[in-house]
Amino acid sequence: MLRRFFAYYRPYKGLFILDFTCAIFAALLELAFPVAVNRVVDDLLPSGKWDWILYGCLALLGIYIISAGLHFVVTYWGHMLGINIETDMRKKLFDRVQKLSFRFFDNNKTGHLVSRMTNDLMDIGEIAHHGPEDLFIAFMTLAGAFGIMLGINWQLAVMTFIIVPLMIYLSLYFSRKMSRAFNRMFADIADYNARVENNVSGIRVVQAFANEKHEMELFKINNGRFRVTKLIAYRIMAWNSSISFVLMKLVSLFVLVCGTWFVIEDQMTYGEFIAFVMLSNVFLGPIKQINAVIETYPKGIAGFKRYLELLETAPDIDDAPDAQAVESLRGDICFAGVGFSYENKEQVLRNVNLSIRAGETVALVGPSGGGKTTLCSLLPRFYDADAGTITIDGIDTTRMTLESLRSHIGIVQQDIFLFDGTIRDNIAYGKLGASEEEIWEAARRAQLEELILSQPEGLNTMIGERGVKLSGGQKQRMSIARMFLKNPPILILDEATSALDTETEAAIQQSLNELSQGRTTLVIAHRLATIKNADRIVVVADQSIAEQGDHNGLLQAGGVYSRLHSAQFGA
Repeated sequence: MLRRFFAYYRPYKGLFILDFTCAIFAALLELAFPVAVNRVVDDLLPSGKWDWILYGCLALLGIYIISAGLHFVVTYWGHMLGINIETDMRKKLFDRVQKLSFRFFDNNKTGHLVSRMTNDLMDIGEIAHHGPEDLFIAFMTLAGAFGIMLGINWQLAVMTFIIVPLMIYLSLYFSRKMSRAFNRMFADIADYNARVENNVSGIRVVQAFANEKHEMELFKINNGRFRVTKLIAYRIMAWNSSISFVLMKLVSLFVLVCGTWFVIEDQMTYGEFIAFVMLSNVFLGPIKQINAVIETYPKGIAGFKRYLELLETAPDIDDAPDAQAVESLRGDICFAGVGFSYENKEQVLRNVNLSIRAGETVALVGPSGGGKTTLCSLLPRFYDADAGTITIDGIDTTRMTLESLRSHIGIVQQDIFLFDGTIRDNIAYGKLGASEEEIWEAARRAQLEELILSQPEGLNTMIGERGVKLSGGQKQRMSIARMFLKNPPILILDEATSALDTETEAAIQQSLNELSQGRTTLVIAHRLATIKNADRIVVVADQSIAEQGDHNGLLQAGGVYSRLHSAQFGA
């Protein structure tokens, strides 16, 4: 896992080397000050040469200025390294999510996915910057300080060093406990985000049912669980920090007491004593750094593990190795022996056989849950059939690249999704990079021109999240305009007008009729009046195709269609 983590450094080798080199020199300069103080006290002070003392202090000032410059590079450019790595990870994760199939999103909450792309990676940048650098510098400084301390008084140096293994052991012990706590914390953050996202998305339903107090109670549970988990994590950190603090102060007192005894016994000079005390503080600094890294490491690694889990989630539906990009399709569709079930549960479709000619309008009707929408979802490979084959123009859809297959299929749904942005952005989504003229033409054909001209900002009018500022009919027209711009040879209309009033439905139906001309069109409908002029009506019931034919023929047959018609319009 660490090898995979360090692979993210490769694009930024130059930045890493710059940061690392500056950090090493800054650490070495840190060791120079106690040695310089030793020389000033023992050599320059007794001589009384004020000018030499002044020159020595000026030299130290120069060292500090250089050190300040090095620290600036480490702080700014080092964090840039961490941020770049974090940004790359987020991009990689977002790219992966774009390729995951509908089945994945059926089983995962939006809030959990958002949490994995934000909170889980929040500490990765800090680990990427401080982890390797701080550990290396800490051990190097530790070794350097210990070496100089050995040169001053080896007995006192050895006695001081005895505490180090104990402190590192304690840090590792608490690190393991923190790792478990942070794993749990990230899971609780995901649940918390999911709760907030769910509430905000459904706020109109919440307020319509006056269920605000119920939502507050649910939020209180998630919020309380999140609070307890964070408290557990920080209690472990507090114990680690407190014990380490006491041990460090004990080392300082130990050096002070023992060093004083060595000075009294004439085994150390005053300069060596002062230098040793200063070095003991330098010596303890790396231990603090190691402690800090060990505290941050579990949090970062817990996030990185969750990141890898999502990154390694293989899409259920992907391009076959021999998949070809199709340039154009006429729209001849054939379902042969198609079977399908969700999550290996009860079958939704069984042995479906259906052929549709290019340019034909076929209406799919039948009872709710009969498999109409599922059948249409199999065509653009939102799901893959468990059995049988689906071909377009004689080409198996699994042999086409997903991008080229879906570029030839347009879908207008009952539940329209519009992006938070302008009218122009949402229409142009049907053909990225479309010209102004093409956008206006699509808007006119979808009967949107009057709406756009009535707005002060025209095409630049903001429509709000999910098009909240538009009526149902306006949103539907927007989706139709998007489809005119895409101009696909195959069109799927999934209950496209069922949520509209009669007058609006008639206007939208006119746009849909124009949109359907010259295309292979699959229409899913419950309102039978809207599809009686279809070239063919296919009744999907009992997991298969029950009957098919034209409106009059199916009425006379007295089957499922006839019963549905009687239920809607009377005997």
